[in-house]
Amino acid sequence: MSRAYVYHEHGGPEVEGFADLPRPVPGEGQVLVAVRAAGVNPVDWKVRGGYGQTGAVAFPVAFGREAAGVVVEVGAGVEGFQGGDAVFGNALAGSFAEYALLPAELTAHKPSGLSFTDAATLPVAAATAYDGIRQFGLPPGSTVLINGVGGGVGVAAAQLARHAGLHVVGTASAAKKDFVASLGVTHVEPGPGVADRVAAAAPDGIDAIFDLVGGVALEEVADALKDRSRLVSAADLATVTALGGVWVARTRNRETLDALAQLVLQGALDPYVTTIFPLAEAASALRLVEDGHARGKVVIEVPE
Repeated sequence: MSRAYVYHEHGGPEVEGFADLPRPVPGEGQVLVAVRAAGVNPVDWKVRGGYGQTGAVAFPVAFGREAAGVVVEVGAGVEGFQGGDAVFGNALAGSFAEYALLPAELTAHKPSGLSFTDAATLPVAAATAYDGIRQFGLPPGSTVLINGVGGGVGVAAAQLARHAGLHVVGTASAAKKDFVASLGVTHVEPGPGVADRVAAAAPDGIDAIFDLVGGVALEEVADALKDRSRLVSAADLATVTALGGVWVARTRNRETLDALAQLVLQGALDPYVTTIFPLAEAASALRLVEDGHARGKVVIEVPE
């Protein structure tokens, strides 16, 4: 069996709870991993409410899409992985659990110098940041605005942008001002008047916007950008499309995971794991992210 934190139907926090599920069996192209750490992301609580899901859902559903752990079993057709390998990747059946299934094509070997905890931040949050910054193709010296820079994706995006030689302006709450500044980012407080504050922070203009908030917050900063082809969102497809921008183009491959791991080892990317919860406190981990108060990444660790 596999102890897992699940939701039993679509709804709010009241539909969450622990369940003992049958240990997953890897199918073709899949690896079964004994989870050691799982990253927590906004999408985890959003899917609980039905976000991005179509058709019938087989409840209960385990939370979590980022996993790092040790391979227990491999499915048919899997090459390059075997039992005992330390890996990280995108979970198929939920990573807030003792065991999780990962598609082999979205799984990478964990370098020995990379902790399970840090590795668990890379498959969703850091990979989204990596894809978004690369999508712009900006030359060094350009200025990018990261809308919602204080969360897991934003913190990674800021570092990757700086590593690429870009100037970074970022919106985040006043409470995160010092944290954002520590990343080398020019902080701008969101809310009414944000467009004027962005203009003051970047008098030479904004060359690209990477949106991680959506909604009104995206609408309020969009006018800072003349070329809407460089308006990219990872948060709100409908709004960014209406504004003439585009959705982040995800690569979703092992090469991206390998590249991110190397950036961490080189010191160019700090996963900024600021809060760690044991699996038994998965609810608290979700609440911290859902309430929008998390700085950097929240990770759940699973005991051996």
